[in-house]
Amino acid sequence: MGIVIGVVRHATHHELYHEAARTLGGVDLEWVSYDHEDEIRDKVAEFLSTTRLDGFLAGPVPYAASRELLPPGLPVGVIRSSALDLTLALYRAQERGWGPTPVSIDTFPAEAVEAVASALDLDQDQIDCLPYAPTQTVDEIVDFHRSVYQKFGDRSYVISGRAAVREQLDGQLRIMSGMPVPATIRTELHELALRIESERASAQRFAAGVFLIDRSADVERARIGLMNHLLNTPEFAGAWIENRGRRGVVVFAHKALFERITRNWVAVPALAEAAAALGAQISAGFGVGVSARNCVLLAEQAAARAELSEEPCAYLFEDSGVVIGPMGPAGEALRFSYREHGEEVEQLAKYVGLSATTVSRLAALDHELQGRTLSPGELAGHLGITDQSGRRLVRTLDAGGLVSVEGTAQHHPKGRPTRLYRLRIVQALENREERS
Repeated sequence: MGIVIGVVRHATHHELYHEAARTLGGVDLEWVSYDHEDEIRDKVAEFLSTTRLDGFLAGPVPYAASRELLPPGLPVGVIRSSALDLTLALYRAQERGWGPTPVSIDTFPAEAVEAVASALDLDQDQIDCLPYAPTQTVDEIVDFHRSVYQKFGDRSYVISGRAAVREQLDGQLRIMSGMPVPATIRTELHELALRIESERASAQRFAAGVFLIDRSADVERARIGLMNHLLNTPEFAGAWIENRGRRGVVVFAHKALFERITRNWVAVPALAEAAAALGAQISAGFGVGVSARNCVLLAEQAAARAELSEEPCAYLFEDSGVVIGPMGPAGEALRFSYREHGEEVEQLAKYVGLSATTVSRLAALDHELQGRTLSPGELAGHLGITDQSGRRLVRTLDAGGLVSVEGTAQHHPKGRPTRLYRLRIVQALENREERS
């Protein structure tokens, strides 16, 4: 089945986006076009009600306007102007005879502006930057540019990534578009398509689950009862279930089935259900590997790890080295939980465009760090994700105001400094509690 990606764009950017999508095959793009920013939410709502999507791509502004409408779990790509786009905008300005500075820049991340200014040896005292924030209004950005103009006069010009800002300032100030070039849009579009393919392939991977009965129970009777319980559980309807030794039962299924029954590796309600039905403590392990044998071996190792706990729980072992757990039988995980997985977490997750599980884990990590900073790579390590996913997560958190930049660290004498961030998840949740 082909991939369908919904793309939101300003009406004037038709050719730009079509040029970016020219090299992408096997993907159908469905377009949402708008003339004014206040139209975005209604147009996206209508679009989502009539179109089946595998992914959603938008710039920061349309994403902020529509993210609460997006279905949970839908892969999303956000196009952000990059250092390359800023560099090209500066060169286009010089082609018009404008000096590289003084200049006021909106939408671009502060680190991109700093990197370009340093690489081009520009006077950073003559560069004013207003990074993108979801709460910004067009009038606030326009006022920012006008204040810079008052400071520097006719020598200054504007680089803006917002079409509405360019429309307001057109004819008043010298202005250059800071819109992403086709290469930037193409990169995000290709990455989103690959992520969708990867998630599809991941969901189709086979996995194994091993459920072990506590040694103190009437093992033979409990094992037969466990087998019958799992066979009669609707969630396991598509699975292959058989005995695994005297104390255990093994379940084979697609990885997607285990993700559903564990609520995306958060909790395993089946543990509590089986324990209540059998009167015995049950531990579980899940394994995801390259073969059936590998899956079972990993699941057995995970189940052995779970049995070491005093409470009933489960672990996931993947052949990539990822370990998740312990997962408890209740609605929340025994680890990576923040207070109650309640309304504030759900609302914040919806606002920033992440799953409630991820926000809950981040909140727990924020509480554990007690204000200490960390790099994107360290964040990835804490969450058991790749460094690339860690950098992408930091960008999402930054756009939602859930991290703050707190300097840099030089890990290698000849390497580039690594930017450090402080999580603001707990603070954001407490603010929501106070307002509610």
